[in-house]
Amino acid sequence: MRPCLQSIRLTVCPVLCAVEMTDLRHRKEQVCQEPEKVLRTDVEEGKPGCSSELQDKLIGGDQINEEQKQLGSEDGGSTSKAMGQEETEKEEEEAGEPKAPVAKTPRNLGKCKWSHSHMPYPTPAAVLVQHLVKLFFGCLAAVTCGMMYAVYLSTYHERKFWFSSRQEIEREITFQGGNGLYYFYYKHMLAASSFEKGIYELMRDNRTISAQTINAVEQLSLYPELITSFLYRVTGSQDVIEPVYFYIGVVFGLQALYVTALFVSSWVMSGTWVAGMLAVAWYIINRPDTTKVDYAIPLRDNWALPYFSCQVAALTGFLRNNISSSTEMFCYLLLSAFTFTFILIWEHSHYILFVQSLALFLLDCFDLVQPRKMADIHKVYLCSIFLAYMLQFQNLSLLSSPLLSLLVSCMLARYLQQNMKVGRVVARLMKILLHFYLVFTIGITFSYLVKKIIPVNESDHILKFLEVKFGLNSTTDFVTNLLLCQEGFQSPGQDFFLRLTQASVLPFYLLVLLVCLLSTLQAICRRLSGEQIKSKLRLDDGMIGEQPEVIYHVFHTLLFGALAMLFVGTKYLWTPYVCMFTAFGVCSPELWVTVFKWLKLKSVHPVVLGLILSTAVPTIIGFSLWREYFPRLISELSELQEFYDPDKVELMNWIKTQAPMAAVFAGSPQLMGAVKLCSGWTVTSLPLYTDINLLRRSENIYQVYAMRSAEDIYKILMSYKASHVIIEEAICNEMNPMKGCRIKDLLDIANSHVSLLRKSVSLRECLYCREAEN
Repeated sequence: MRPCLQSIRLTVCPVLCAVEMTDLRHRKEQVCQEPEKVLRTDVEEGKPGCSSELQDKLIGGDQINEEQKQLGSEDGGSTSKAMGQEETEKEEEEAGEPKAPVAKTPRNLGKCKWSHSHMPYPTPAAVLVQHLVKLFFGCLAAVTCGMMYAVYLSTYHERKFWFSSRQEIEREITFQGGNGLYYFYYKHMLAASSFEKGIYELMRDNRTISAQTINAVEQLSLYPELITSFLYRVTGSQDVIEPVYFYIGVVFGLQALYVTALFVSSWVMSGTWVAGMLAVAWYIINRPDTTKVDYAIPLRDNWALPYFSCQVAALTGFLRNNISSSTEMFCYLLLSAFTFTFILIWEHSHYILFVQSLALFLLDCFDLVQPRKMADIHKVYLCSIFLAYMLQFQNLSLLSSPLLSLLVSCMLARYLQQNMKVGRVVARLMKILLHFYLVFTIGITFSYLVKKIIPVNESDHILKFLEVKFGLNSTTDFVTNLLLCQEGFQSPGQDFFLRLTQASVLPFYLLVLLVCLLSTLQAICRRLSGEQIKSKLRLDDGMIGEQPEVIYHVFHTLLFGALAMLFVGTKYLWTPYVCMFTAFGVCSPELWVTVFKWLKLKSVHPVVLGLILSTAVPTIIGFSLWREYFPRLISELSELQEFYDPDKVELMNWIKTQAPMAAVFAGSPQLMGAVKLCSGWTVTSLPLYTDINLLRRSENIYQVYAMRSAEDIYKILMSYKASHVIIEEAICNEMNPMKGCRIKDLLDIANSHVSLLRKSVSLRECLYCREAEN
């Protein structure tokens, strides 16, 4: 009947227009009592025979009837039943059948509702203002958290070491573990007559290691010290702040940048800056497991990891689907800058980025990220490696790095498998398995060819170490066993997990990881079945695993978590992102909605319950952390601690005042780093575990504690032109909790003495140490 009525309207339009308009006006006033202009809808084009205004009213009346039908169906079908009854009555009248009188009531009377198309939308200006206000307060909270953390570190450092009341030598001794060597080069750059001359002297340094000229900038990764000394010069800080405070202030500022980046990452994924505040709180509470800045300020980790955190934050924003092109370009530029800086200032950075690239490789294999973005990320990696290779004086370790091998193998495998992401489920699974095989094979082949063409032997001892660590081989080599005995290469103890559990991080982390991992597996199944990536997700979709940035962090935390379970030293790469990832999860409504969608709740809407829990759970966690840990942090700042080593202070003063300028000192690498820092004298070895030549030097110097004759010891020391030997009582009387990890035990094993003269070895060594002390 609808086409007939439409044709009649078009033919007798001049007559019906006035009638329809009057009837429509009365119907609008009777049903909704609203102004006529509110109920108008968009104009359909092509209505002949009437003026445009009358067509608007006719079309508006038709659309109102349709909307009333829809509203009626939503109200339980009352409207549709009434209309069906009217149509039946018309048919009965046409057939001539009598009908009983029925009392008619106005349709939708008292049930006037607004449809979604008639809801008042905010203006673009209002949306922009709201977005800017949220962005302003979020950025303000992030910067405030970073600055408060830097102030906390500065205050804690002063209370712990009484830094301001110490002499210069006592201050420098607080740089523990031999890492103060880096600070010596910062002092050297400031003492040089010009910045250019200082760099020239470091590139041809023959005053650090005896009988050897090194490029200290390349071998020790001194770019942080070069940049800091340059800033100290150009900013005119000589008359404002002492050099040591400027150096420490830069490191603490980078730590502030670190926690700010964690704040931003959690904020970007969850959509609320409350998650960022919770991530920072967990990071500070678990400080013994998140950072080494408390006791090793100049360490390369403390300079590099803040840039890696910023790189991860930029990558998180870049992987998102529903971002504008300008935001994507901004994140891409930040990603490029921080990736290059991270590779430049830390010699181990390419191993960290290799693990990150594995996570991205998994995203690409299962079609969880746009191929265009993966190609852009590969370009960032390659350009950063090339630039760092040039600025690090043709660093050959970058060419043989697993990161470069993985990038080359991924690009070649993708070229060979251009149709990998098409086909049915079984075919795609077979293609993915073939892709894994190609990437692995090409990567191993490329690395082998590079090592054959380029003489790179720096990674040989690392491979031998891994073989022994995983039980694939055994060795008596001193260097390998020394690395195995280092605390950072042991598995984590129960106290590590206990601390994370007491801070409530670990339980919530396991919950968030489980939900995100299961949702990620669902997304992988959808990709394999041919379903495309959804560019825009609604809150009620309940698919947290469809977001590429969330999937990346799932793989990221799993891979770095596996490393932390093998080597406790890598917990500083994992625990900060556990805090960030957990804070995102408990504050994300999408995660709670995903859980309730799985549970199929009917009593309460999942979106409502998700919004409630995403606010209530972080609030409860925050109050509990405040109540339990805030008094502890305050007590740490109010408690006066003391770090003082009078024997080492006396030794350094004696060297500076009594030792001749041409003296060369021999001893343990950690002590030699302190000697170089405090006195500037030449030493025989340095505390570097990445240079196999320095490790072999350290092994030879350690022979003074072994079962060796005086003639052998003298020949070894003379080969390195050593004039003074420092014997440490701590090594002579070492009581290492790990069996067989004393320096004397490792030397006995390497020298094949332990099985023949086990009893006399300890006696002879104790006598030698006692004689050396006298």
